[in-house]
Amino acid sequence: MTTPPPRPAEPMDLLATSTFGLESVVARELEHLGYQAKPIATGRVLFRGDPAGRAVCRANLWLRSADRVLIRVGEVPAADFDALFNGIKALPWERWIPRNGAFPVSGRCVRSQLSSEPAVQRATKRAIVERLMSAHGAAELPETGARVSVDVSILRDVATLTIDTSGAGLHKRGYREGNPGEAALKETLAAGLVLLSVWRPGRALVDPFCGSGTIAIEAAMIGRNMAPGLQRGFDAEGWGWIDTGIWREERESARGAAEPRLSPTIHASDVDERAIRIAQANARAAGVERDIHFGVRDVKDLSSKLDYGCVVTNPPYGVRLGEEREIAMLYRGLPRVFRLMPTWSFHILTGLLDLETIFGQPAARRRKLYNSKIKCTYFSFLGPKPPDMQRESWGGDEIDAPELPEDDIELIEGRQDAAPAGVEPPAASSAAASAERRESPPRAPAAPAFGGLRERDEKEAREFAASLANNLRHLRKYPSRGIPCYRVYERDVPDVPLIVDRYEERYHAAEYERQHSRTVAQQADWFDLMRRTIAQTADVPIEQVYMKEKHRQRGLTQHEKQGEARHVFVVSEGGLRFEVNLSDYIDTGLFLDHRLTRQMVREQAAGKRVLNLFCYTGAFTVYAAAGGARETTSVDLSNTYVDWAGRNLGLNGLAGPSHRLVRSDVKEFLLSQRARAQGLYDLAVVDPPTFSNSTSTEEDWEVLHGHVPLLTTLAPLMSPGGVVYFSTNFRRFKLDERSIAEAGLSSREISNRTVPPEYRNRRIHRCWRLQAVGKEEAVGALSRRVRDGRATHANETGSPE
Repeated sequence: MTTPPPRPAEPMDLLATSTFGLESVVARELEHLGYQAKPIATGRVLFRGDPAGRAVCRANLWLRSADRVLIRVGEVPAADFDALFNGIKALPWERWIPRNGAFPVSGRCVRSQLSSEPAVQRATKRAIVERLMSAHGAAELPETGARVSVDVSILRDVATLTIDTSGAGLHKRGYREGNPGEAALKETLAAGLVLLSVWRPGRALVDPFCGSGTIAIEAAMIGRNMAPGLQRGFDAEGWGWIDTGIWREERESARGAAEPRLSPTIHASDVDERAIRIAQANARAAGVERDIHFGVRDVKDLSSKLDYGCVVTNPPYGVRLGEEREIAMLYRGLPRVFRLMPTWSFHILTGLLDLETIFGQPAARRRKLYNSKIKCTYFSFLGPKPPDMQRESWGGDEIDAPELPEDDIELIEGRQDAAPAGVEPPAASSAAASAERRESPPRAPAAPAFGGLRERDEKEAREFAASLANNLRHLRKYPSRGIPCYRVYERDVPDVPLIVDRYEERYHAAEYERQHSRTVAQQADWFDLMRRTIAQTADVPIEQVYMKEKHRQRGLTQHEKQGEARHVFVVSEGGLRFEVNLSDYIDTGLFLDHRLTRQMVREQAAGKRVLNLFCYTGAFTVYAAAGGARETTSVDLSNTYVDWAGRNLGLNGLAGPSHRLVRSDVKEFLLSQRARAQGLYDLAVVDPPTFSNSTSTEEDWEVLHGHVPLLTTLAPLMSPGGVVYFSTNFRRFKLDERSIAEAGLSSREISNRTVPPEYRNRRIHRCWRLQAVGKEEAVGALSRRVRDGRATHANETGSPE
């Protein structure tokens, strides 16, 4: 047995290393352990240890956010290999390494004359060997004993020599077994997130994206004061110069310090059932399974009856998990979920650095961190301060990022979760970052972190209620006239740009897209307020009011789906029955602005062959069939809408072989019909979407440019004198009358006859009556109108037929 090296006679310089951005957290932890600590470089915190090595034991057992505990042996010049070799050889290595000690050497060089890391490691090893052989009087060093890992880090021609006391990184607590998952958070970083939050034991804590449970487990260990290193060993335990009694005393003290239970219980959830099983196993191994409630749950269902809790979480951010579109939708929905917990604070680590833009509001605090090699920011959105914390600092002022030397990030120990070589130094190391901290200091808001109503919102609700009540009173006789579905409000109050439609005893409201000063969450609260206002004014249960946002079409299909609730009802119009879906689409299945147009079709359909292009849910088809049409053909590319049209026909007892439903692209359908015969149809309805980019077709549809080839292809299929009702809600639409006339269709705008009287917007749609009269007659009629100054495109309100 080899005699261990003598115990150091003087206090030691110790370094606690950390991942990029957690230096101040590590310093605070060391201060709680009784040591004065100072961040001196990126990822390095200096503190002094006692000669007996008790500080080494205590730091390894208790540090939660540090990666390793190192002994700083010394610093030497390293402008060339001679200076490096001589400087390292002059250090007292025999104080740390016995004759048979194993001392692997690692190293790195940053912005220095010496740039070859392998050469630097070899030179360091030779220098230590010569020192130890001389000091121990040995002809050879077998390296069969305890491991004493040495690291040489060179920055600007100065080498820092350290010895690793930890061995395996401190993130290896011993409770996580096997593959932790594709994007598992390291234990040290998870603990740092909890320590950087405003959570304290005794408050509620939730992680709705818990994955393998690391944040929840680390929080439970913090809450119960459990030393994170109790379940593992350290390299320094094999060094003879630290008395084994000290290790035993520190471990027994740590065991005795743990609290028996944590209250309230931490909640952790994830949509992945497998991840929850792994998290539960990890919690059992860590001894905190009774302190955490795990559940399979979507973040959309997040809620809590407790006040002043904290959400600390690391959602997926699309670098290693999930698809970009799914991730974007996930993040856009978070403020709407978080607003339902108005007293809570929210801490989110994400690689989406524009999170504040996505949320539509600034964070109270932000900190740059790295999750493995992914550049992240830790955003804190602070809610109201709990009453029992009114005199405490809010948001952790005492752990604000310290000032650090610049350009040393590449020296962080390679085995740690550190920033990769070549990245910028932490925000704390630049004057610009200091200014950023001064500009966005921690705050103690009285308002919720997300959402909340303003005084002007309440004023808008009162004005909206008065206008809606007046409209409902004015239209109260509509149901008795056989009109149970109609518009009751259309942006009457400028600051409340809603459209509200009544579907018998239910109401459907949508907000037109517009610029406003509300955040995403405040907008959701405003929506809820308007929904309550509609329910109270119309005197219906709030469950019978449906609210949506109506965005302008930008290359999307016309009837884009917004949900999966499937609140489907059957309503009546004109003595007919129709299925509507009030929850999942902006367009519910029945265009109320075409009520009068549908009646025109019914009055002219008797004995006719009727074609309904872009048939949507088949409302025009039902009216035509009810009006005695000989046969109908309804065409749409969507299986959903073709099936819907079939159900509407069935609701009215009109389904049958004479009413054909065709799932097809309209253009392809017309071409196939044109090849068969002419004069197939007597009456046609064409109500196309403004845009459509369906994956089922090679070309996108745009009504402005697509209507001419569509109508000119349709024209030969119409019988002599056949009528086509063509409509669009595209505001900038201009009918190409010359091309239509040359196809043999005369045109007359009839919008003034087709927009229902309750609509304030008389241009909700534009509608033309086209008639197959032949090219000569159609062109002649158009020429006469143009000569007389009565062209239909100049007649904004339309002319009577």
